[in-house]
Amino acid sequence: MSTPALRSRVSIPALGRVGTFVVLIVAAALTLAPVVWTLITALTPTDAVMHTTSVGFAAFGDVFTKIPVWLYVWNSALVTGLIAAGQMISAAMAGYVFARYEFRGKKVLFGMILATMMVPLQVIIVPVFMLVRGMGLADTLLALVIPALPTAFGTFLMRQYFLGLPDELGEAAELDGAGPWRTFFRIYLPLSTPGLAIVGILAFNYHWNEFFRPLIMTISEQNFTLPLGLVTLQGNLGTGSVSTVLAGVVISMIPALIVFVFGQKPLREGLTAGAGK
Repeated sequence: MSTPALRSRVSIPALGRVGTFVVLIVAAALTLAPVVWTLITALTPTDAVMHTTSVGFAAFGDVFTKIPVWLYVWNSALVTGLIAAGQMISAAMAGYVFARYEFRGKKVLFGMILATMMVPLQVIIVPVFMLVRGMGLADTLLALVIPALPTAFGTFLMRQYFLGLPDELGEAAELDGAGPWRTFFRIYLPLSTPGLAIVGILAFNYHWNEFFRPLIMTISEQNFTLPLGLVTLQGNLGTGSVSTVLAGVVISMIPALIVFVFGQKPLREGLTAGAGK
């Protein structure tokens, strides 16, 4: 026969699970609501003359007729791919040096690198633009790639990852006659693949959706990235079709969604491996 104390002990965990379930539902709804609204609006364009609403992919066709979508996709893919690959290389090399080598001013230099993470992009965009213009790279895709190759977060992440790898591996390689470069490329770099996956995936997702830097660095339409090119769908004074604009947004979401789906496993493995270390 159950007692009030026993019923209270049983009900408290049950209430906790219900509360957790409710919180997760609310969080999921708040996260997915803008995406669902965007997709529904893109699939139900409204005729501005007849004031009728139809269901279909007409708005997506308007996107391809009003702007050179494939050019913008190519520019975004090229810029994002080069940045992701460059950040993986620079983060791996810098993180390895900070993790495995001792030199004067190491802690100060690493602290200065981490301090750059607290500086907003809006603060340094003007000096960066002046440097890019001085190099003769203004209004080019390289103006978007070169300044983004160093990554403070990636350096920190790879340093922590390399610190978790055993020193005995490098010592054994040195005993076998391997130099510093060979030890790095043949021993430690293959073991750091999960960490590199995190750096690459995060860099791709961030720079694929980047709007502010392309807005400042590029002027010519042939150098626009996809997020910047989608702005032209708004038309003069924002009078463009909302369904067409949101259809372009849906198109821009597809590559990031593909990368997330296929990169979810290495990203999860990298995070769990880092936590285990």
